[in-house]
Amino acid sequence: MEIKKGRGFTLLEVLLVIAIIAILAAIVIIAINPGKQLAESRNAQRQTDVQTISNAIYQYMIDNNGSTPTIPTTATEICATTGAVPCTGLVDLGAVLTDKKYVAEWPLEPVVANRAANGIGYTILKDTVNSNRITVAAPDAELSKTISIVR
Repeated sequence: MEIKKGRGFTLLEVLLVIAIIAILAAIVIIAINPGKQLAESRNAQRQTDVQTISNAIYQYMIDNNGSTPTIPTTATEICATTGAVPCTGLVDLGAVLTDKKYVAEWPLEPVVANRAANGIGYTILKDTVNSNRITVAAPDAELSKTISIVR
């Protein structure tokens, strides 16, 4: 009986190739850093949201001869809705949402855990010296970024 010598891979060769692929995959994942990429995308969304809120309030002020809705002089989170839903401890800017003329609805902070109940996760305050100067901010920006707009 004749035994044929097979041409294949040994177990050691297969394990070596798998180990090399695993090492390369780990290097690629570390280089890409998905956590940082996701944080940067959430910060970009926060920047857009802060701009949207600021623009809506600015347009409201233009249409109302410079008067603003009731805004505190300390940074306070904006209420997501108006009317029946309580906005206790939040800034109710329902006048800006009226008729959806300035903004249809307030944008929401991308990380749900960063929002108060009925809040949108973004804060607003009125300057104590110049009452027409409004600051809208994203207090939970990631990667040590500061996201705010002063108008």
